[in-house]
Amino acid sequence: MLIFFACVAALILGYFTYGTFVEKTFGADASRRTPAYEMEDGVDYMPLPKWKVMFIQVLDIAGIGPIFGPILGALYGPVALVWIVIGCIFAGGVHDYFSGMLSIRNRGGSIPEVVGDFLGMPARQAMRVFSVVLLMLVGVIFVLAPAKLLTGLTGVNTQIFIFAIFGYYFLATILPIDKVIGKIYPLLGALLLITTVATVLALMFGGYEILPNLDVTTSVHPANKPIWPLLFITLSCGAISGFHSTQSPLMARCVKNEKDGRAVFYGAMILEGIIGLIWATVGLSFYKSPEALSAVIAAGSPSAVVSEVSNALLGPVGGFLAILGVIVLPITSGDTAFRSTRLILAESFNVSQSQTAKRLMIAVPLFVLGFIISTQNFGMIWRYFGFSNQALATLVLWSAAVFLAREAKNYWIACLPATFMTAVVVTFILQAKIGFGMDIGTSTVIGVGTAAVLLCLFVYKAVGMKAVKTAEGMAE
Repeated sequence: MLIFFACVAALILGYFTYGTFVEKTFGADASRRTPAYEMEDGVDYMPLPKWKVMFIQVLDIAGIGPIFGPILGALYGPVALVWIVIGCIFAGGVHDYFSGMLSIRNRGGSIPEVVGDFLGMPARQAMRVFSVVLLMLVGVIFVLAPAKLLTGLTGVNTQIFIFAIFGYYFLATILPIDKVIGKIYPLLGALLLITTVATVLALMFGGYEILPNLDVTTSVHPANKPIWPLLFITLSCGAISGFHSTQSPLMARCVKNEKDGRAVFYGAMILEGIIGLIWATVGLSFYKSPEALSAVIAAGSPSAVVSEVSNALLGPVGGFLAILGVIVLPITSGDTAFRSTRLILAESFNVSQSQTAKRLMIAVPLFVLGFIISTQNFGMIWRYFGFSNQALATLVLWSAAVFLAREAKNYWIACLPATFMTAVVVTFILQAKIGFGMDIGTSTVIGVGTAAVLLCLFVYKAVGMKAVKTAEGMAE
């Protein structure tokens, strides 16, 4: 547990140090009028208190990813804890901060519009399609996962919960953001916070230790899967996740002051990292070996781990509440996934969303499609989610780097993690069975080489952008 608390302390220190550095580099301006006031419509754009915006942001981005991902990541060994800390501070936090702040500077625009502003119209169109497909998959999965967990708790037929969750998602998608999401999220957040802290305390006083060793350089995965690049795809939401960039614009429309951005966006990523650390530590210490953890996952998916651990550590009542706390995460990401999809489609087709009828015009066919997808076997498609998620994060980081280069600011804080993630996603898709099935050595050479070439091209362009900016400053 000392290792766990050291990792938590590192994340908190990262927020106050590197997070502040990122904020200063971006140039958050308290005097700028935010979209919450400039475009207030009483539906999607409205000023909300800082604490509430931050609460909503945490629940928006923290689906099953920071629980299931770290549990699966624990199979690789303690290196999972290292990646959560480094990834959150230097990649995930930067990604989330810029996806939110660039949306604020872009009148609360969705992520395809933000990326398009910096990477061009082809990237905008590709991101529109890419984001809608990704969000639909996420929305549907975040119906099925909590429905199955609720069935395990109550014995009620899963289909009943599917219909109930879809019904809630529909209301959360079309009603003003303060009517449903703004009211229930603080309550759900409190449940999550209490049960998460209770799990940590139970683990701490239960005498559990991280096994089998503290070697962070060697994979202990029972299936002999290598750390590179698989860990960085598997353990996504706990360290960096492209899905977050589709959610940040929701709160970018509600932030009162640009100075709140560090707490709302960077801070939410740090909190998700702490959740990820908890469940990675559970995976590393509750079970006596990676093989034992793998057996439970194979028998019932990571949700079986959540159920077993919660009941063992907290007893029947505490375990029940803990599982409810976990159920909160996918539900509070699924509803905003559909809401984000509605807004992306509305922006793409220039349909105002101030009137209920126009919101229904998009939402009704959207949910009909979502329900149809939920009845299909799309296991193969879902395997691409990890790759797609990290590829989206990579594009957002490159967009942030372009923004900083145009402003003649320190673009390295964005282009370095963008370069690393480029190497990860290219290497992964080349060697994966769902990709090109190449050997890991060749895949790594091509992946790292591609990332290096892109970095060199970017720096070359950035130097030119800085020269132009300097010339403009001298002319003024």
